Amino acid sequence: MKANLISAIKPTRKPTRRVLIGSLIALTSLLAACGNDKTDSTASVATEAPMSTDVAGDSPQRIISLSPTHTEILYAIGAGDQVVAVDSMSNYPAESAAVLTEISAYEPNVEAISALEPDLVVIGDDFSGLAEQLSAIGIKSWVSPAPLTLEEAYQQIDDLGKVVGHSDEAQNVTQKMKDDIAGIVAEIKAPATPVTYYHELDDTYYSVTGNTFIGSIYELFGMRNIADATEGDTDYPQLSAEFIVSQDPNIIFLADVNCCGATAEKVAARPGWSDLSAVVSGNVVSLDDDIASRWGPRLVEYVQAVADGLSAFVKSQG
Repeated sequence: MKANLISAIKPTRKPTRRVLIGSLIALTSLLAACGNDKTDSTASVATEAPMSTDVAGDSPQRIISLSPTHTEILYAIGAGDQVVAVDSMSNYPAESAAVLTEISAYEPNVEAISALEPDLVVIGDDFSGLAEQLSAIGIKSWVSPAPLTLEEAYQQIDDLGKVVGHSDEAQNVTQKMKDDIAGIVAEIKAPATPVTYYHELDDTYYSVTGNTFIGSIYELFGMRNIADATEGDTDYPQLSAEFIVSQDPNIIFLADVNCCGATAEKVAARPGWSDLSAVVSGNVVSLDDDIASRWGPRLVEYVQAVADGLSAFVKSQG
């Protein structure tokens, strides 16, 4: 067993941004095909994986987290000491590095998971039917995919807190998030005319629509997503440079700084982009990729970054 533990807990290369976006597109396309793209993401879990909520009894003491967002949540609510392993993309907080593994959240190795003898496996989007596989070998799991709204995000944190025996701490975390975000939004006076934006996931122009959780953050400030003008069966469309130029967004938010080295200077150097309103007025906002793609406690930082970008735009308009 010791050899298995040593081999399982070691850093590995992370999946590329393209792989992660591809997984999101595959998932949303599947949901659209099934007519479920507007359903509550959390509520659908029990139907797809009955064992995902079978966590009654004593609080789990050997937790494996296969979701970077939920890793952040577990540590934030005081359950870090119960975590024995995290997936290869869980890079926050710093304490999680001690239990970093090569287990992929997108192609999880059931044998490696089993070798760690977990009493609970926390899963985000269950792309591979992992919950069912774990159930077959007697390992409990808790599945909770990406939320569509802030309320769903808060509910996930509260629910996970109950599951791992830290309900009060979880509620404290969500209440602070609610208060902080409400305060940020209250400080911003949005223009009468909705501000348009383009949210960039990678340097091949993958983006998100307003139907996503990311889109809901911008909606807090009454902003309009240029990707909503596209037609397709996914909420993670790949836009064309020509389309983006034609829409001329007021603000460009770059969520591909870490993965792809995106900068305002590189954006301005793209053919035809130097005359975009956002470029000319200096309203190209760099975001931390991780913070802009997770819905844990650091979500407050993302909301603040969006608010700062909007405030800078308003000031640039005189």
